[in-house]
This record gives sequence, structure tokens and C-alpha cells, in this order.
Amino acid sequence: MTQQENVEPEEGDRPVGRVHTLLRRFVDVHRDELAALLWATLYGFSIFLSYYILRPVRDEISSADRGNLQIIWTAVFLVMLLAVPLYSWIASRRPRGIFVPLANRFFAANLVLFYVALVVLPESARPWIDRVFYVWASVFALFVVTVYWGFLADVFDQRQGKRLFPFIAVGASIGGIAGSAAAGALSQVLPVFALLLIAAVPLEVGARCVKVLHANSAGRSDVRPTAELPLPGNALSGIQAAFRSPYLLAIAAYLALMTFASTVLYFQQADLIGEAFADRGERRAFYAWIDLAVNVLTVVLQVAVTARIIKWIGLAASLVLVPAVAAIGFLSLGIYPLLAILVGLQILYRAGRYGIAKPAREVLFTVVDREERYKSKAFLDAAVYRGGDLVSGWIYAGLAAIGLSVGAIALVAAPIAAVWVGVAWTLGRRHEAIAAER
Repeated sequence: MTQQENVEPEEGDRPVGRVHTLLRRFVDVHRDELAALLWATLYGFSIFLSYYILRPVRDEISSADRGNLQIIWTAVFLVMLLAVPLYSWIASRRPRGIFVPLANRFFAANLVLFYVALVVLPESARPWIDRVFYVWASVFALFVVTVYWGFLADVFDQRQGKRLFPFIAVGASIGGIAGSAAAGALSQVLPVFALLLIAAVPLEVGARCVKVLHANSAGRSDVRPTAELPLPGNALSGIQAAFRSPYLLAIAAYLALMTFASTVLYFQQADLIGEAFADRGERRAFYAWIDLAVNVLTVVLQVAVTARIIKWIGLAASLVLVPAVAAIGFLSLGIYPLLAILVGLQILYRAGRYGIAKPAREVLFTVVDREERYKSKAFLDAAVYRGGDLVSGWIYAGLAAIGLSVGAIALVAAPIAAVWVGVAWTLGRRHEAIAAER
């Protein structure tokens, strides 16, 4: 991509064509960036379309097999420990133009294999197919997003990212809306087998988008010279850097508290929805409509709110918003442990995470060096995030085993969410101090 200053274009750079003229109303895209912007947006739309068709299928399994959910999450963590080094090993030996489409097609092929297993194997095998699929879908959810944003960060430079990434993220969220709506409409009229095949198609579309983006940027003199090189780095150096830095340890604490709140909400959702709906198709549809509401609200936040909030109230206050919602929500759910309260809290919490907390959290890494930005971040996203899921899942199971109800567990979680508020504020202020020093 061409590096250009964000200035008034000269005569030769003025918008040409209706598409460019229309898009300039929403995003500061230069004429020679238009094709890359559209392909990148289509890539994000395709990936998230596939994921949100599959997400209700995965989440419905959590309600059907909620008694074993903490064991399944342990399996997710263990598989992740194997998958992350394998991911790093392949990425260090293949350039992005080969590795990224290969990753998409690998997951698409897996969906076809799951379809065959569901059709060919007897009904008695279904519980184990469900559990394997749940673990697979959790790994899929992490890697498709990691590969997606990593590839875009390699295609666009820093200035372009600031201008173009918000628009591309909206495309991804719209893909989530389309996937959620499709899953909600189809869950009760099509077998789950068909949803798996439908979700495989967008992954192939995403692979083709990657091919086009790579071909149009690789080898050009104005593009980073690493385009044809495998990805550098390893997991061990990232772990060492994370433990050396108090700032990165604070980010790890923020992530651990976030995963605790998310896990408690997820388990409570599985319990209440599992009790409210006996039919698996109805449960899948209900999960899909929750995802749809989350994605619609996320798009509204991304388009109209997030950038303004961070600018007006600062990063520290922005990081506090979602923990505050979690603390108040857990308190409300503890007093009124109703499905309607849980669904409202889940929608607000997840939309805030995706629409406000995630962009704000990514800003935290703009003041660290390259080793910490790439290697340590990968460690935090994989080990701390999934490890937090694992520990939190067993904590929830333990609280339920001693007889605590959904409401009582929410009251236990409320003060922990309040601690998260304090960590978020301290971390944001630390970021501001480091930024001022530099």
C-alpha cells in the first residue's frame, strides 16, 4: 500500500467514480487504496459470516452438555497449548500468501469432515461429535481473528490502519450480523449438518480475497519488504518479555479479570437457556438472535461512538466502561436472576467488549516495543485468555457444586468485576503516563 499524508488531494488524486465518491463520505480512502479497502472489507465480512453461522451451533452445545462444560473448556485450553506452537511453526516457514489461505481452507475442510461424521456415524456418537466440534470451534474462533488482523496489519501500514481499519471492522461486524440472522432463520428449518456446509463457503471466499490482496501488494517497492517472508518470532521470547514488564503484567491482569466475567456470564447463559428451551433447534435460534443483537449494537458503537468516547473521556475512562457494566449487571442479576436480565446484560457486555473495550485495549500496545507488541501479545491472547477461561470455568463449576444458584454466583462475581474496574483505570493511567514520557 502507498504511504500518503492525510491532506487535501491534488487534481490527479481527486475521487474518481461513484464508489470512491460514496465511500469518501464514510472513510478517508485514497484512490489507489480503494480496491484493497474493498477486498479487505469483503475478507472480514466473509470470515465473520462463517463464524457467526457456527457460533450458535457451538453455544447450543454448551446448553445441551452444560454439566460437562468445564471439562470441555479444559480440553479447549490443552488443544490451544498444542495449536499455538504449531501455528507459529507453520507461520515461520510459509509466506502469508500461502499460509493465510491455507489456514482458511484447512478450517473449511474440517467443516466438511464434521458434516460427513454427522451423516455417517450413528446417533449414539453425536454427543462426542458435539464435544469435539465445540473444542474445534473455540480454536477456530481464536485463530481466524488472529490471522485476519495479522494479515491486514501486514498489508496496510500504520497511517493507513488508522484511517481504514474502522471501516474494515464495520464490514466484519456486518458479516457477523448476516451470519447471526442466517443462523437464526435457518436453525429451525435446516439440520445442523447443512449449517456446517453453508459456513464453509465464506471461508473459501476469504481465502480468495487474501490471494488478491497479497498479489496486489507483494513485490511493490512501497510495501513492507517482509511481504514474501515467513512471520518472525517465537513463543518463549514473548513470555519472557511479558514477565519482565509491569505494564504487560497489568494488561494480563485486565485480561484475566475480563475472562472471569465473560466465563461466568457464558455459564449462566448456558444454564438459563438450557432450562428455558427443551428443543435444540429453538436454542440455536435463540443464541443466534442474541448474536444478531450484539453485532448490530457493536456496529452502532464502532461507527458512531467508540472513537469519540476515547477522544472525549480518555483511554482510562474508556477501559472502565465495560467492567462497570459487568459489576452493575452482576449485581442486578444477583437480585433478579431472570433470563431477560441475563440476555440484556449479555448483549450490553459483549457489544461493549467488541465495540469499545477491544479497540481501547489494542491502543495499549501502541506504547510498547515491537517484540512486546507482537510476541508478548500473542502469548497474552492465547495463554492468559484461554487459561483464564479454564480457571474461571472450574471456579463456576465449584460454586455450582456447593449449591450456589445463578443469582448467588452473580453476587460473588460483582465485587470481582469491581476489582476489574480498578485495574482498568490504573492500566489506562499507566498507558497515558508512558505515552507522555515518549
